[in-house]
Amino acid sequence: MTGVECFDAIVLGAGAAGLMAAAVAGQRGKRVLLIDHADRPGKKILISGGGRCNFTNLGTAPDRYLSANRHFAKSALARYTARDFLDLVEAYGIAWHEKTLGQLFCDGSAKQIVDMLLEECAKGGVELALGEGPQDVSHADGAFSLRVGDRKLSAPALVIATGGPSIPKMGATGFAYDLARRFGLKIVEPRPALVPLTLGGEDVLFRALSGVAAPVEARANKAAFREAALFTHRGLSGPAILQVSSYWRPGDAVTIDLLPDHSPDWLITAKRETPRATVKGVLGGALPARLAETLAERLDLPGELANLPDRKLESAARQLAAWTFVPNGSEGFAKAEVTAGGIATTGLSSQTMEAKSVRGLYAIGEAVDVTGWLGGYNFQWAWASGWAAGVAIGER
Repeated sequence: MTGVECFDAIVLGAGAAGLMAAAVAGQRGKRVLLIDHADRPGKKILISGGGRCNFTNLGTAPDRYLSANRHFAKSALARYTARDFLDLVEAYGIAWHEKTLGQLFCDGSAKQIVDMLLEECAKGGVELALGEGPQDVSHADGAFSLRVGDRKLSAPALVIATGGPSIPKMGATGFAYDLARRFGLKIVEPRPALVPLTLGGEDVLFRALSGVAAPVEARANKAAFREAALFTHRGLSGPAILQVSSYWRPGDAVTIDLLPDHSPDWLITAKRETPRATVKGVLGGALPARLAETLAERLDLPGELANLPDRKLESAARQLAAWTFVPNGSEGFAKAEVTAGGIATTGLSSQTMEAKSVRGLYAIGEAVDVTGWLGGYNFQWAWASGWAAGVAIGER
């Protein structure tokens, strides 16, 4: 082995948060090394948004994040906003569009975002070490020491930006938690978030609807989201379901309003206006045909509306407005877009992302117990937390 190489900061993880932190610290005059066990940086960025990267959300606000401390994200999100990142995107001439609900995507490719962040790192003189993960991480006398391959490395600042275990096929692991525990930081139990839910029991009948989607309002606990739900061969997915999955816990029910634009008495109104219509027929006017047929069968209200009592129609309308499923699980970390839980915010400064008990140790991005809604919120947390840590390192 060679002698020890000294840096001002070593960033572990070349994902969204790590790239941002390294670039910001480097551009503030610090000598930064960015390490990742993957052979190229920004792998999750590249696959995000169908390859176009939903890089932020104009509706970013602290109440759109889950955390044991709902106030923790406020500082970083206020100091580095969606507009700040958009300014950077526009400075690089990257064309973008708003899809829905404030979600911003590249017109071209997610690779443009990775290339932009790498150029920002280059401007700061950041050195990249890819293809091998860190080993033998330790801390003594105000410096962190570690090894990458045959290189011995040292720095007074170490940034944990290795994310959570979601999408393991991309190389994701729980390394961040192991390292945090080694330095005395607590972990909020990690769990899959923004993940499809699975169904069993009587609900397996809905598997026949695999591939059918409809705009709904889905609810789990106190959270409600109005977007599309998708029936799959294993259960439920689609944006509305992914959103509520972050709030769902095993044993909880998920309630779906299948006709959120309809009034409670809509079936009775339909009976008055089209008495010879059937429940299946009026449902078919508002929902995909296969879904309408399946729901009509489950409601078991055959014949014309004129021959059905109002009380039965009222009951059917209530059931359609609150169709309840009790998922038997989720598709787990393999299909989860992000990880909820992670390094407890109680041990971190919300201003700098530095550990309160270990000077020079920072944790950012998905590794931390801050999880955003679907739609660019988690990228914005990565940019904001990475920026906060980078600035703090730059001021050391």
